[in-house]
Amino acid sequence: MEITGNSAYYAGLSAIHTGQNRIDQAAGQIASTTVERAATSQSSDFQAERLRAVDRSQQMDLATSTVQLALGKTEAELGTKVAKASDEMLGRFIDTYA
Repeated sequence: MEITGNSAYYAGLSAIHTGQNRIDQAAGQIASTTVERAATSQSSDFQAERLRAVDRSQQMDLATSTVQLALGKTEAELGTKVAKASDEMLGRFIDTYA
């Protein structure tokens, strides 16, 4: 039996990697949004009023980033399950548990 890069194990590892990248990007966006809000909270009333429209779009970005964070977590968890199940099946085929 030949094990290739197309196996379910590698698909699981790829899903873990993709999920981790999604988590990293979303966490970075959430952190940068938080820093921007802290900087605008120290501005004058005129500037704060002017930036409220921008703040609404940042809230939307924050919501999107939060959803992406949860999606990345789920993707990594499912990739782990696929890789584990594939590893267990391979162990049964080769009988490494004997």
